Amino acid sequence: METNRQKKIGGVIQKDLVDILQGEIRKNGISNLVISVSKVSVTTDLGVARVYLSVFPQEKALEILESIKSNMYLIKHDLSQRVRLQLRKVPNLAFYIDDSLDYIEKIDNALTGKENPIENRDLLEKRKKI
Repeated sequence: METNRQKKIGGVIQKDLVDILQGEIRKNGISNLVISVSKVSVTTDLGVARVYLSVFPQEKALEILESIKSNMYLIKHDLSQRVRLQLRKVPNLAFYIDDSLDYIEKIDNALTGKENPIENRDLLEKRKKI
């Protein structure tokens, strides 16, 4: 369970990372790409911040994640300049792709499509065998 301090630091980091990433997209003139920071969770010792990114279109997610990881030190430097009056030390950043939207989409497809175990009882028998 996160403490109030962890939540506040996560919120500050999330807000500023959104500004940094979207500013870089605009500055480089990249169109048809949306990056959002869906969640930032900070460890109890405030040493590491896990940053979860949502990328649209999804096909470019791994490519974008790799480029962000390769420029992590520049991003951390920009972040430290923005939060220098709010935080003494900026936590190390660990970037991940947020796949919660994909998970929701799979559940939705399972309930509405042919993979619905309620309507297609054969799927239940296949799962028991596995």
